[in-house]
Amino acid sequence: METSAEGLAGTAGDEGAAAERAVAVTVEPGTVGVVERVAIAPASLSPSRASDFMQCPLLYRFRVIDRLPEKPSEAATRGTLVHSVLERLFDAPAAERTAPRAKSLIPGQWDRLRESRPEVVELFADDPEGERLARWLGEAERLVERWFSLEDPTRLEPTEREMFIEAELDSGLKLRGIIDRVDVAPTGDVRIVDYKTGKAPRPEYAEGALFQMKFYALVVWRLKQVVPRRLQLVYLGSGDVVTYDPVIADLERVERKLLALWEAIRLATETGDWRPRPTKLCGWCDHQAVCPEFGGTPPPYPLPVRRGDEGGGVTGAVPGEGAVAGAASGDEGGAGSGEGTVAGAASGEAAEVPGAGSGEAAEVPGAGSGQGAGAA
Repeated sequence: METSAEGLAGTAGDEGAAAERAVAVTVEPGTVGVVERVAIAPASLSPSRASDFMQCPLLYRFRVIDRLPEKPSEAATRGTLVHSVLERLFDAPAAERTAPRAKSLIPGQWDRLRESRPEVVELFADDPEGERLARWLGEAERLVERWFSLEDPTRLEPTEREMFIEAELDSGLKLRGIIDRVDVAPTGDVRIVDYKTGKAPRPEYAEGALFQMKFYALVVWRLKQVVPRRLQLVYLGSGDVVTYDPVIADLERVERKLLALWEAIRLATETGDWRPRPTKLCGWCDHQAVCPEFGGTPPPYPLPVRRGDEGGGVTGAVPGEGAVAGAASGDEGGAGSGEGTVAGAASGEAAEVPGAGSGEAAEVPGAGSGQGAGAA
């Protein structure tokens, strides 16, 4: 679950820190303005941040470069709570991993969540009687209980839980994320499992829902030289399990797409051209007050920009008409879906751009023209 790693308030984690550096600036007499900080192109990508850029380049800027705060949501917070319960359940002996035991963990995990992330307390500040909180916790219980109809934890011994992974590609790009669960069979076969507290996407978005999982599979392959045997998405909101068995060709395609996406992000960082991409998801965005689509003005850009003519006339990257919004994460509140299902970025239907010199197409947002421009 990537959202749990990146924070309830929408912070961009390590990528945000990597995209911003404090610098000392010497100001000559007569100059106007002082640059207090400088943004640099990120050296890493996670599934969440990659999906942000594909959904809306300006959203990526707000989260990674400007690091604007976002309010926690009930749905996303519930997802974090449920994930923590499922992780902790495996601390118990196999025979004791029952639904009542899992549900009994919820109050304690909620207390820990409030202690570690005080901002979530604001969610129920207007609920003095605790009625809404009780309903919210009840829904968390139902999601936890539904998991037992989809998997049998008494027969599982995960090799890893909440596993941080990072691999550096030959290009220098680092791919990182956190995997909910890794199972390794006696045969050595690896299964990557991700819990989703939302509903399974519609069939036309199924491929987009696998973007995050293929990302993880690519990182595992680059780290261990082992292609995971199975990718498994467990949708607690709808009671569905989606599986996919990747092959090397799949992972090579994902790598080319990510390299092209990284190049597009670097270009936007250098030029300061972060264009909004209006979609239905805009209604859920926390940054409407500073978005031009809503009459707002973005914060001053912290990087001395490169003009278009310096880069061969190419401006910043924005999605083309074929780009599909969102990451279809299936987590509640993901990308402002409200239902946990959003259209799938990198689904195979996204705008294509040349992929990092490979000569093949890569599904990332196009450059200003809407036709797609990425890595050369």
